[in-house]
Amino acid sequence: MKIGNFNLETDGTYIIAELSANHNGSLKIAKETIKAAKEVGANAIKLQTYTADTITLNSNREDFIVKGGTLWDGKSLYELYKWAYTPWEWHEELFAYAREIGIEIFSSPFDRTAVDFLEKFSPAAYKVASFEITDYALVRYIASKMKPIIISTGIATIDEIQDVVDICTEVGNEDIVLLKCTSAYPAPLEDANLVMIRNLAETFDVVTGFSDHTIGSTAPLVATTLGAKVIEKHFILDKSLGGPDADFSMDKKEFRDMVQAIRDSEKLLGKVDYSMNDKKIQSRQFARSLYVSQDIKKGDIFNKHNIRSVRPGYGMHPKHLKDILGKQASKDYFFGDRFSLN
Repeated sequence: MKIGNFNLETDGTYIIAELSANHNGSLKIAKETIKAAKEVGANAIKLQTYTADTITLNSNREDFIVKGGTLWDGKSLYELYKWAYTPWEWHEELFAYAREIGIEIFSSPFDRTAVDFLEKFSPAAYKVASFEITDYALVRYIASKMKPIIISTGIATIDEIQDVVDICTEVGNEDIVLLKCTSAYPAPLEDANLVMIRNLAETFDVVTGFSDHTIGSTAPLVATTLGAKVIEKHFILDKSLGGPDADFSMDKKEFRDMVQAIRDSEKLLGKVDYSMNDKKIQSRQFARSLYVSQDIKKGDIFNKHNIRSVRPGYGMHPKHLKDILGKQASKDYFFGDRFSLN
């Protein structure tokens, strides 16, 4: 599967910098954040496309007040999303700017009108946010656009995950990425359950990744070693900017360090390879092999004293020792000779 020009099978881990609300209401900061994401090594910048009116109702009734120990407790949903949204009139300039500087850009649409709006910019992919995974009609509409669809699974049951995978395949879209996600902001490490990354891949036969809301880079690194092909992390120019997502976002240094650590992890993981390359062959000089450890005259019997398995590795393979011991020498051998029956 490809997202833009990035091949998830061959090009490593796809790292997404989530802009979210970290523009703090400033188009200038939004563009500076996109530039910074490119500089610190992100493969893509991701927006969120909604308005307060497309995502909730302007109500102060109890159901619409945020609670439960979040960073936003006490605010109405309408207040929160009016504060956090990315103005739609910015999108054309943000898409153009990202493409100008060479970083992929796409978004999470939160209703059909957002999908229709984003289609004008031909995004390389779409993201389904974790709280939208249960909106099957929206998932179907996004999937029908036949772009890679990245789906956070934070609040979903296993049956709901199966449902959305089936919805995507039913419309002919098999470019599906499921992200393990803990929908808490910030998310405690003990709730990450990163072993789910492999299980999601095995259970649903799709590409998997990790949408991270923990503090720090430990979780994304572990996720990479567990097979995550996509990592998403909230990104902010400077935490002093504040805003609704600042507390669980990475600044430039943190994000750059995370990207470098992920790239180093990829090198460490490597690939399954039993072939004998030049380095392995050269290193075999330090392996054990059979050498003559005492002078041997023609007719002498090979024994554990005159034939030994020692370093270096230029002689006969040690596996042959058991077949040689007790046999008679057909020629003279001298101490330090590489042992051979020829």
